[in-house]
Amino acid sequence: MGLLCGTMALGLGGFVSSAYRVQVEDGATWRETAENQRQRRLHIEPKRGAIYDRNGASLAASVEVPSVSADVVEMLRGIEKPEARDAALAEFAPRIAAVLDLNATEVLQKLATKRRFVSLKRRISAEEVQRIKELGDPGKPVPGELRAQQFRPIKGLNVEGEGHRYYPGRELAGPVLGFVAPDGFGKDGLELSLDDELRGRVEEVRGLRDREGRLIFSEGTTDEDALAGHDVTLAIDQGIQHVAERELGAAQGTYETKGASIVIMDPHDGDILAMASVPGFNPNDYADSAVEARRDRAITDRFEPGSVMKVFTVASALAAGTLKPTESIYCEHGIYQLSSSVTIHDTHVNDWLSPTQVLAKSSNIGALKIGLGLGEPGLYGALRRFGFGEPTGLPLPGEAAGVLRPRGRPWVDVETANASFGQGIGVTTIQLAVAMSAIANGGRLMDPILVRKITDARGAIVKEWTPHARREVVPASVAKMVAEMLTAVVEEGGTGVEAAMNGFRVAGKTATAQKVDPATGKYSDDKFTSSFVGFVPADRPRLVIAVVLDEPMIGHYGGDLAGPVFRRVADASLRYLGVTPAGSTPKIKTVTRAEDPADAILAAMKTSGGGASASSSRPTPAPTQAIDFGPPPPNGIKVPDAAGMGARDAVRAMANTGLLPLIEGTGRLVKQIPAAGALVSKGSSVRLIFEPAS
Repeated sequence: MGLLCGTMALGLGGFVSSAYRVQVEDGATWRETAENQRQRRLHIEPKRGAIYDRNGASLAASVEVPSVSADVVEMLRGIEKPEARDAALAEFAPRIAAVLDLNATEVLQKLATKRRFVSLKRRISAEEVQRIKELGDPGKPVPGELRAQQFRPIKGLNVEGEGHRYYPGRELAGPVLGFVAPDGFGKDGLELSLDDELRGRVEEVRGLRDREGRLIFSEGTTDEDALAGHDVTLAIDQGIQHVAERELGAAQGTYETKGASIVIMDPHDGDILAMASVPGFNPNDYADSAVEARRDRAITDRFEPGSVMKVFTVASALAAGTLKPTESIYCEHGIYQLSSSVTIHDTHVNDWLSPTQVLAKSSNIGALKIGLGLGEPGLYGALRRFGFGEPTGLPLPGEAAGVLRPRGRPWVDVETANASFGQGIGVTTIQLAVAMSAIANGGRLMDPILVRKITDARGAIVKEWTPHARREVVPASVAKMVAEMLTAVVEEGGTGVEAAMNGFRVAGKTATAQKVDPATGKYSDDKFTSSFVGFVPADRPRLVIAVVLDEPMIGHYGGDLAGPVFRRVADASLRYLGVTPAGSTPKIKTVTRAEDPADAILAAMKTSGGGASASSSRPTPAPTQAIDFGPPPPNGIKVPDAAGMGARDAVRAMANTGLLPLIEGTGRLVKQIPAAGALVSKGSSVRLIFEPAS
């Protein structure tokens, strides 16, 4: 009895000791092992947010597509011997490969890792899904050469939904949108810059599983809406974007350009209604496209803008008071010796030109004299105020800032002269559109808006972009005056007649800039950048359109090549927006006419009647002499006597003699400055002071 009790005591002691060791000393380790055996960890991939245009049309969406994976541990469950497991995998691999049209050797290599999750194929078809399910049925062998054989079912094959990025518009706005790589991360465009907002939050969920590893209960589940990516609404209009890409593609095919870009903006709120580049690409098949085609040329490519910069030179000089709208500028008969080694040429031979004619005829000599009169600090500061030399701040990767001063040093006189007509500096298409919008909207430099708002899965606004004026670059009166001057560019005698539209007055500027040959470091004789930047309607702008064609092979003048693109895009876009001509408007017959196109007052008088008064914001500079360049101005003319006349007749009398009338008050003319009979230069301004008859 004692021996028996002692044996039982020793056995009980050993049992208690082992239990203590397992439950107390090693308890944490064994509990973790048990939890790992009965629990399953799942990574929940959130649905990627969608991208919409301003009207809610889908530009990018995520759809669920099936993918197949294998749980090798479950696949080999019940097979204990290692050699039997290897034989089973050797049997399973060719069957799986035959169903999924994969290489059997590669499938076997994946299964040989014996992991719980092995990705076999993504984005499989409905037929492949059905055949994968049949692999688990012992009565249905795979098709093909294995059809006659009978096999045991394959366990552990899982078909699950997986997010796939789809772009309904195909190539539409491809460089702007970018694409999503197979790893779920955005690449290029908005998909990259807004990847954190679009991708959502990945979360791990734990759950209880059965003997075969299937999830039967989950804990800590989270609302899918809380995990889903945010939706992005753009300022882009899908209809206008389509028009822009269609016309830009047609221009590339017609003129055989190396590339091209276009930006369409609403000048008043800064909304980018369209932004296109060619060549483009289809984000659905991004692997088939060249890297060059994915570049958004409108923001990444910088180029010498050429004559379009004359607009901002003239506007800055008018705002600074160094130039008067009626001054005559001597353009040296088309050839100007700027220094001993630098000679500037005009395409057309000109002598005396007003600022309006400098723009209409695109005189380099006239522009450089205006720029030199403004001075190096003044011109550089003015161009910086227009936004050149700095990024616009669009939420897109790779935006170029452009180049003004080389290495930050001040310009010498030759560089100042060149910059005044767009040589020696670098800009982007988006910068030109933003700067021209400041002329169109009354002098305010607006922040361009590409993304209007970001909303979560429940529709709540996470972030919103509203119109914001960065600064005032020129007074409203100067902007209006320059806008009126730019209408002469597209009228008879101007360089942009191909951009003129029926029923709408167009304001804009052409540019034909020589490109620098990298091999010689000099300007090329056969490589050009052709562009047209303008807005329409000129009096109440709705659209600012910047068209840039890179290295056209057929022709090279901006007015002849980019002008028609502007016209077609503007015509289709205005009809799309429902903007119709309010009525016919008189055109300037020729830019050599007596009255200067800057006299918006005359147009206002024709519509408002004889008793109308001028805008109080219009400047009233005193009569001025010609700018101090070149020989004396032509012979003066006498100021006509308009005493007692109404506003309509007085304006007509002054305009007929080539003078610019500036109106103050209403009623009958009581005073004019200079007085009647005074000799003044052609194009000088005359103050007309009216008072009521009573």
